[in-house]
Amino acid sequence: MDCLHHNSLKTKEDIARLAESMWQPLDPYYDKSHSRIQVGQTAAAYPEHVAGLECFSRVLWGAAPLLMVKGEAALWPRHLDGIINGTDPESDGYWGEIADYDQRIVEMAAFGYALCLAPEYVWEPLSSSQQENLVQWLSQVNKHKAHDCNWLFFAVIVNIGLKKVGAYYSQETIDQHLDRIDDFYIGDGWYQDGEVAHVDYYTPFAIHYYGLFYAKIMEKDDPARARIYKQRAERFAEDFIHWFSDDGRALPYGRSLSYRFAQASFWSAYVFAGLSNIPLGVVKGIIFNHLRHWSKQDIFLPNGTLSIGYQYPNLHMAENYNAPGSPYWGFKIFLILALADDHPFWKSDEKRLPLSEEKVMQSNPRMMLVRDADADHVAAFTTGYQHTNAHTHASAKYEKFVYSNYFGFSVPRANFGLDQGAFDSMLAVSEQDNHYRVKQQIIEKRIEQDHIYIKWKPWQNVTIKTWLIPGLPWHVRIHQIDTARPLDIADGGFSLGLSDQDADNKCEHGNAETANGRVSALSLDKQGEAKCIFPNANTNIMEKRTVLPTVEASIEAGKHLLVHAFYGSPVSHDQSTSPSLENNILYTDQKTIALADLVGK
Repeated sequence: MDCLHHNSLKTKEDIARLAESMWQPLDPYYDKSHSRIQVGQTAAAYPEHVAGLECFSRVLWGAAPLLMVKGEAALWPRHLDGIINGTDPESDGYWGEIADYDQRIVEMAAFGYALCLAPEYVWEPLSSSQQENLVQWLSQVNKHKAHDCNWLFFAVIVNIGLKKVGAYYSQETIDQHLDRIDDFYIGDGWYQDGEVAHVDYYTPFAIHYYGLFYAKIMEKDDPARARIYKQRAERFAEDFIHWFSDDGRALPYGRSLSYRFAQASFWSAYVFAGLSNIPLGVVKGIIFNHLRHWSKQDIFLPNGTLSIGYQYPNLHMAENYNAPGSPYWGFKIFLILALADDHPFWKSDEKRLPLSEEKVMQSNPRMMLVRDADADHVAAFTTGYQHTNAHTHASAKYEKFVYSNYFGFSVPRANFGLDQGAFDSMLAVSEQDNHYRVKQQIIEKRIEQDHIYIKWKPWQNVTIKTWLIPGLPWHVRIHQIDTARPLDIADGGFSLGLSDQDADNKCEHGNAETANGRVSALSLDKQGEAKCIFPNANTNIMEKRTVLPTVEASIEAGKHLLVHAFYGSPVSHDQSTSPSLENNILYTDQKTIALADLVGK
């Protein structure tokens, strides 16, 4: 799309132009009342009229700071008309009465945000009766239950917005919800998204984002909480910076990846709140390079609107709560526009990431991050969780052994066979009937200085202990399988993207190379055979077609020890440096560590 492809993304004006040019393609999709944007033809778990509000409200995450910069926007008069009609019970465009756990609770937060940032455009143009309608509609959030997770922040943002314009608000709701959110804090700057929940991007682009927004807006009203939120965010930033590479890619991990550049929205809130323990030039480089990275991806539909998906339109990897307008949550990154023109951020030169460590242990998100700086490759080796959730493809999004910012990960297309399963970076096991199971939750876990240990059970009478030895471009997995039944096993490596010019024979004996890089799988103990799987199209979140090196083996009932190595690099190599030629060195070093020091303990 031209708004990204022809924008150098170097200045504040470039960011403002980007925000408005991404908003503009929604013009034809406002309904007659202008209170809903009915874009797309697919559905989510909530009704279409709520999905229309969702798209409308999510525009505000970018529109409010954009108005602060420009004082106008081509579609703002229409959007303001939509706010008037959407909150008027007598209008056909009325957004309606909400219920407990209503999706509209989520979307109300954007209005509180806009009231805080741009009251002269959102509040002051309204008549007294229109202001009262807006207050009454938003105040419903204080009377209904929200999910016990990041959702609790939505009522907080609504109420501080009402407070800032002098309207009725509920301090009781603010205090109750913020006290409960504090229970989700697990230390070292990290939150989990609920009391028993995963740790993922909802820490940075939700809980910290709202916390930092609150800290800035309420720093005089609530200095104690503001100070705590800032301190926690500073500590978190020291870890979160490792999730990015210099070329702007973030680590794809967990759910809600359709929000795309919301991955870097934490850094916009970080600067907005006045934090600076990470140099501004580094933060600027993260934000601008992140947007430049997305400018090169196939994320827009032909009509110019954002698609559901990650690096290309892909409903297959989406969650049940992804409506056509959901991706506009990515507009949260535009909070950076709320900075004054003379803010030091805009004057700073972009700097590279000041990271020298090849391996970094992060115990709160349960991962060890490994960096190959020369290839801009970041990989997170993870333990997985002792609980699961009901969100779509939870195993693929949280339970793989490793997640890569370059190779991404795949989700299964169906449940029969390895090509439908697309089991990259995970061990799949079958009762020799071509129906495979993967790790869904763990029994035990441990992260040590040089390895990760996981215990899991695909069946009650099958126990698998896995040791991961992280590294790039190589890593090693040791599986100790105690089974009461014969099994077929498939241990998948990284998926490698195929172009139209790549033939389906680009993989031989577990080695594959294309213009996208090189991947390999090896059976170090010689009990398995490295093969190539060509997964169904659109299973990988980054590449539409992939090849997947996999070690396959069949085992009888009993106890087995399997040792496999996997290679992944964005850089293609000459055949003289084929990964298979490094087998002897790799096996000698890693077998000593793995078998003597790990399994033997």
